[in-house]
Amino acid sequence: MQAGRFFEDFAIGQVLRHAVPRTVHGGDLALYIALTGDRRALSSSTEFAQGLGLVREMAPELLTFHLVFGKTVADISYNAVANLGYADVRFLEPVYPGDTLQAQSEVIGIKETSSGATGIVYVRTTGSNQRGQVVLQFVRWVLVPKRDPASPAAVAVVPSLPTEVAAARMPTPTFKLDRLGDLQWALGGTRWFDDYAEGEVIRHAGGMTLDESDHTFATRLYQNNARVHFDAQQMATSKFGRRLVYGGHVISVAHALSCSGLENVLYMAAWNSGTHVNPTFAGDTLSAWTEVLQATPVATHAGVGALRLRLCAAKNCADSAAVPVAPPLGSATPYDPRIVLSLDYWAIMPRRPGA
Repeated sequence: MQAGRFFEDFAIGQVLRHAVPRTVHGGDLALYIALTGDRRALSSSTEFAQGLGLVREMAPELLTFHLVFGKTVADISYNAVANLGYADVRFLEPVYPGDTLQAQSEVIGIKETSSGATGIVYVRTTGSNQRGQVVLQFVRWVLVPKRDPASPAAVAVVPSLPTEVAAARMPTPTFKLDRLGDLQWALGGTRWFDDYAEGEVIRHAGGMTLDESDHTFATRLYQNNARVHFDAQQMATSKFGRRLVYGGHVISVAHALSCSGLENVLYMAAWNSGTHVNPTFAGDTLSAWTEVLQATPVATHAGVGALRLRLCAAKNCADSAAVPVAPPLGSATPYDPRIVLSLDYWAIMPRRPGA
């Protein structure tokens, strides 16, 4: 739809095949690194990636997410007030330069809000490559305005979503680790899967200030044309008074910051849940920390383990001592207004060589 969909335009079972397939190029990887500060070796070095048995350097998993997400915006969230959350996100196959991504979504839930002026739409999105392989699948839910606040409410259907991606459903690329001893210097870290303890909190060094130009350029890179990120005139009359930074860009910046302390992570396999707790704006400075929730071996790949991690980001904290504490997952305790992100995800990391 040229003007984007409103809440009344969605129906349970509706399938939307999103326009404009996207071929990933090396330039996309370079721009992503420039805009986020990503420092993962598997996306930076062809030689390192091939040394671990991959075809070549792979697109960062979050770049894949943003490109697939961007395909969906015109059909789902062009008019959205906010993207509220994610569940059951799985990165099923690596994506390489030269791969072409396409996406489609199914509406799996709708619910009018108490105000009557908006509704929540739940969709399951699938991203595939040119070979028909599903590379990414996720559920998200968005707050969408009604075209006519007086229109009758649709029958509410709220999907039952898993609280975590079970180990049996967690994708794990088959890395060849026989050369890891010679190549581990390229990762830059000294800690392996076996060195992390459940309950440990890692305060990631440094911070990143989000410039207006950076977050705008990033959203254009992903072809995400949601009005809340692009249209300054419209947002000037909103309750925020200005454009919002795309929440996915916040995830990418926080994840890039997390490389300090989690250098040896090879792959982001899945998200259990994710919430944009508070809005982020240009000029905000993000800092990040990670809590280790669980450490479990991977039955299908003896050389790696899976860390369940909770990545949090906060804005405008003067120093590490000022960073607020996030409430436990599932708690009813409200978040500090400085916290902007809580992402519960699985990361694949090699076990200590010889362990």
